[in-house]
Amino acid sequence: MGEDFFRLSATEAARRIAQGGLTAEALVRSCLERVAEREERIGAWAHIDPDAALAAARARDAEAPRGPLHGIPVAVKDIIDTADMPTRMGSPIYADNRPDADAACVAAIRAAGGIILGKTVTTEFATFTPGRTVNPHDARCTPGGSSSGTAAAVADFMVPAGFGTQTSGSVIRPASFCGVCGFKPSFGVSREGVLVIVPSFDCVGYMARSFDDLALVHGVVTGGAAAPLADGPGRAARIAVCRSPVWQHAEPATIDALDHAASRLAALGAKVTELALPPHFDGLEAAHATIMDVGLARSLRREYDQHRDRISERLRARMERGMATPTQKFLDALALAARCRAEIAELIGGRDALLTPSARGEAPVGLGMTGHPTFNMIWTLLHLPCATVPGLTGPAGLPVGVQLVARHGADRPLLALAKWLHARLIA
Repeated sequence: MGEDFFRLSATEAARRIAQGGLTAEALVRSCLERVAEREERIGAWAHIDPDAALAAARARDAEAPRGPLHGIPVAVKDIIDTADMPTRMGSPIYADNRPDADAACVAAIRAAGGIILGKTVTTEFATFTPGRTVNPHDARCTPGGSSSGTAAAVADFMVPAGFGTQTSGSVIRPASFCGVCGFKPSFGVSREGVLVIVPSFDCVGYMARSFDDLALVHGVVTGGAAAPLADGPGRAARIAVCRSPVWQHAEPATIDALDHAASRLAALGAKVTELALPPHFDGLEAAHATIMDVGLARSLRREYDQHRDRISERLRARMERGMATPTQKFLDALALAARCRAEIAELIGGRDALLTPSARGEAPVGLGMTGHPTFNMIWTLLHLPCATVPGLTGPAGLPVGVQLVARHGADRPLLALAKWLHARLIA
């Protein structure tokens, strides 16, 4: 039998294509065969056109290399516009929506030679009500959300890398539940052509099976470095364990994973300390909820007014709560967010990252919810780069990630540190 090309990382596949040892068509065909074999069980894709993907692959093989992703298939969350595919946003309201242009992040992928394999399932408007996707490790369990399809597709080897977005925990949590590498960059990656529901939170992110792949995609999207990451900071890492103000929600699987990761870091020579956030940070979870409710009410007001009966009861309730939120409560939440953003860099100090949970625990059983973003909301609100490091499992045998969080702008050093830790957690 031939090699299973669908198992290659994006970085390795790109290297082989550049050296002539692999064609884009062979790689895309292998991924499509994996999709055909597994999609009925996993339900990761909202739209996929094998003929179009293969035609794009043949076109890449027939031309000079465009960039570092030449010939590499990438998945796109179905709230991100694609000119040649529908963008349905997990809602029947947009069942026939056909954008006329690519989102900025998609255009960057294509310009670098990447191939958009298809659109992956999202929860309704990237919020709360899930689609049909299941967790590849246990079909009874949620894959997380709202970037459900991308997490499942990457974890199940259907595609090497893909886009998600995060408003609360929609990249970090599904990456943890599905056992893949997830990255939410510092706030500020272009969202042109992406559904924005909370302007001060929403961030484009990525999932892959290696941190070099995340760095590769992030470099292409932002115009940054596309070279492989260093293996760590090049000196003893400085890490603070931050259990955060919501630690009481941590399940035994997460408690054990965080303790194991901290012990492993110390054994590897890292300087591991503890960081307790100041008392006023305790209000950030509630502030996030308030800002999100108002954001939903404002961003989806047209859908609410014109198609209320086609919006889930769960989303309608949050929107109506946002509509009824007193202006002063909203302003107070914004003020607390701004205060804490101004203070967090000094609190992190000279440390390379904070070590904190990725999720409450393993992926919960049941497909009606995607799990709670308890351990993600604070960091999203603070606009910090976050990475889920996979490699550990809980008592049910399901993946449990740990999260690294760094100061704003330290995206590539964070990815290098995550790569270093990941290699040693799975060793």
